[in-house]
Amino acid sequence: MKRALTAVEMRAVDAASAEHGMPGSVLMENAGEALAQAALAEAGEGGRFFILCGMGNNGGDGLVAARKLAGLGRTVFCELTGDGAALKGDAARNFEALQASGLVPAPITSAVVPGDVVIDALLGTGLSRAPAGLVADAIGRIAAWRAAGAKVVSADLPSGLDSDAGTPLTPCVTADVTLTFGFAKRGQVIEPGASRCGRLEIIDIGIPRAAQSVLREPPLFLLEESDVRARVPKRGADSHKGTYGHVLIVGGSRGKTGAAALAAMGALRGGAGLVTVATRPEALVPIMQHAPEIMGVELVNDGPLGLRDLNALLEAAEGKSAVVIGPGIARGVETHRLLADFLAELSCPAVIDADALNAIAGHLEVLGQAKGGLVLTPHPGEMSRLVGLTTAEVQQNRVSIARSFAKDHGVVLVLKGARTLISRKDGTVFVNATGNAGMATGGTGDVLSGLIGALLAQGLSTEDSAVVGAWVHGAAGDVAREARGEMGLIASDVVAGIGELWKRWGR
Repeated sequence: MKRALTAVEMRAVDAASAEHGMPGSVLMENAGEALAQAALAEAGEGGRFFILCGMGNNGGDGLVAARKLAGLGRTVFCELTGDGAALKGDAARNFEALQASGLVPAPITSAVVPGDVVIDALLGTGLSRAPAGLVADAIGRIAAWRAAGAKVVSADLPSGLDSDAGTPLTPCVTADVTLTFGFAKRGQVIEPGASRCGRLEIIDIGIPRAAQSVLREPPLFLLEESDVRARVPKRGADSHKGTYGHVLIVGGSRGKTGAAALAAMGALRGGAGLVTVATRPEALVPIMQHAPEIMGVELVNDGPLGLRDLNALLEAAEGKSAVVIGPGIARGVETHRLLADFLAELSCPAVIDADALNAIAGHLEVLGQAKGGLVLTPHPGEMSRLVGLTTAEVQQNRVSIARSFAKDHGVVLVLKGARTLISRKDGTVFVNATGNAGMATGGTGDVLSGLIGALLAQGLSTEDSAVVGAWVHGAAGDVAREARGEMGLIASDVVAGIGELWKRWGR
C-alpha cells in the first residue's frame, strides 16, 4: 500500500526531514534529477524540453531538471513566472546554478511539435486559490502544447489541482505523467484528480523514514494488487463446500429479481461454498433460474419486508456464515424495524446494500444494535440519504464523509464510485484504483455485495472482505473491458471476470 498525504502532512514531513539530517537542497536535487529522467523517457528522438517554473520549491525542482537536461546537451527552454531575483532558499540557489551553467530562463516563444516534452513545475501542494496571471497563462500554454502533440510531465502535482480534494481548479494542467515526491498526495489518488495526473509515479527522493513519525491522523492508503492478493489464502486440497461458508442473500422482489440473482452469482464466483436466496415466492423461481447452484427459501408473505418476516429470516439465517441484505428488496414503513430486530439476533457478519441502506436512512440506530460485524456498500446517492446531504456534497467530501461515518457507527464502509473508498472503524481509508466507466451499469453493485458476502463467509474479516471485494470487483470489470469494451459491458460480464481474476492469482 502507498500512503497518500494531505498538504499539511507533507509540509510536516518535509520539516521533519531537515530535522533528521536531510536538507531540502538534497531533496530538491533528487526531485529535479527524477524529473529530468522522466522527461527523457517521454521524449521522441531529438525531442526538445520546455520547462515552466513557478516561484516556489516546485519551480526549484524544474530548475534542477533544466540544468540536468542542458548538461546532457539537450535543447532546453526554461521560463519563470516571475523575477528570478524574487526566488528564495533552495529555489534561488538552483536559479543561480542554472545561470552559471549558461542557460538563462527567458520567455518561451518556440512552438512545440510531437516528440517534445513539457515539464510543468509551476505550482505544488501550497495552492489555495485558482491560478491567475502569468501562472494561468502558462497553464493555458501547456494545454495548447499538449494538444499539439507534446507530452506533459508534472512535478509533484499537476498545476491547478487541489492537493487534498482532488478538485481541478480553473485552469488546471492535465498531465501525461506526474512524478510525486516522497508520498502520493490525497488529491492524486481520488477522482477527478487521479485523471488529471495521467500515470502517477511516486519517487523516493530520500525522505528519512524517521520523518514519518510526525504523521498522527488516521492514514489514507492507495491499494496495490500485492497487498490485496496477500489477504486471500489459497485453498487446501482437503477442503469441501462447508469449508468456504454459506451465504444467505436477502433480496429480490417482483420486477427486481435480477438484483438478487447477480448478488448470488457474485457470491458463488467469490468462492462461497453454498449460496441461498431468501425472497418472496413469486421472485424465487426467476432468481434460481439464473444458475443451478443457487438455493432458495420462500418468505411466504407478500409486499414489502416487515416485522412479520422476522421469524422466517431468523430461521433462514440459521447456520449461515454471512448474510447480504438489500439487493432488489421491496421496502416499506416497517423494513427498518425488521432490520433492527434481525441484526440484533444475527451472530454472523452482514453486508447491507441497496434498499436495505435506504430503509435505515433516518434510522441509523439500527447499526448500533447489530450483533455481528457490518459492511455497508452505498453508492453516492445512498450515502447522501444516510448522512442527509446532497449527492454533490458527498462527492465533494468523499474521504471525510466515509471516514466519519465508519468511525461514528462502528462499521466498515465501502463508498462506491470512481476510486471506491473503504473506511474501517478506526478511520483508516483505503482507495481502490481498479474498475472503469463500463461498470456504470445496473447490477454491478449487486455483484459486489455478493462478492463481499462470500469473502466474509470464508472467514475474512470485515475489513479484508471489503478491501479484497472492492479491488477484485474493479479488476474483474477491467478484465471484462478487455473482452467487451466499456460501452457494452454488463454486470454479468463482471461476474465472469471474477473467475478470471482468481485464475490469474492461482486461487
